[in-house]
Amino acid sequence: MKTVQSDFVLSRLAHRVDPVSTGLLLVIAGLAFALFHLYGNTADVRLFGTSVFRWMIMRWSDSTFVVGEYSHGWIIPIVSCWALWIRRVELIKIPKATYWPALSWVAVGLLLHWVGARAQQPRLSLGAFIIILWAVPCFLYGRGVGRLLLFPCGYLIFCIPLNFFDSFSFQLRILATAISAGVLNGTGIEVIRSGSAIHAANGSFALEVADPCSGIRSLLAMTALTAAYAYFIQGPIAKKLLLFVSAIPLAIAGNIVRVMSIAICARFAGQEMAMHYYHDYSGYVVFAVAVMLLMALEKILTVKKE
Repeated sequence: MKTVQSDFVLSRLAHRVDPVSTGLLLVIAGLAFALFHLYGNTADVRLFGTSVFRWMIMRWSDSTFVVGEYSHGWIIPIVSCWALWIRRVELIKIPKATYWPALSWVAVGLLLHWVGARAQQPRLSLGAFIIILWAVPCFLYGRGVGRLLLFPCGYLIFCIPLNFFDSFSFQLRILATAISAGVLNGTGIEVIRSGSAIHAANGSFALEVADPCSGIRSLLAMTALTAAYAYFIQGPIAKKLLLFVSAIPLAIAGNIVRVMSIAICARFAGQEMAMHYYHDYSGYVVFAVAVMLLMALEKILTVKKE
């Protein structure tokens, strides 16, 4: 019944949308797509082509990098479109007016794209595309529309492969190894830590927490998940921000549980089982633990508010 009412409201309000502005928006969108598709990527054009979108999608599918696996990038546009869809009535109802200051953001986006092309940094060009994607409707329809588009457009930043996080992988490896070894010793499974390696005191197994197990990939994906979760739930902005910030410790906690579970599996089922079978599927442990902790934190914050 609610969906029928929403569709009825949409049909009654559709006439408020200025067809000239809508046509101009479509033209600008086409030009922007052509710009970033034909002149978006200047880094290794022979491998990725000139399209910054093709570069991004190929990075989503590429798991050969030291740390990066950005397969969650496929989900980000879907979440962004869903966030836009659930506020469709509000977007149509909001008063429309040209907002000229937004042109300055269009200029910033174009300048950032020029810098990205000159510096052969497609990530800057993708950031520029997101800025333009938000600024053009804000210019044509007003600040109110820009405010509603802030999250759907800003959320697309999680599509961008952010390799500068790779520099934190070593610190996360040491942290996960140290805490895991301490907890394992506390539970009666005697281990010895050497750098980022964990050895059983009786010599039954030896584990190396390598770069792919540092937790970077789960940290990026968990941050994206937490941002969406915080946006869609009901509550004050302070609660949403606290949940979003919690993504980092929750992802780290999930990765520590993963390392510990691999060590426990090696202790009781053997290193062969732990490293060649359980290890490949243990990444789900990270998300299972992190999501449960996130939901528990949201419940605690809700109870405290009440």
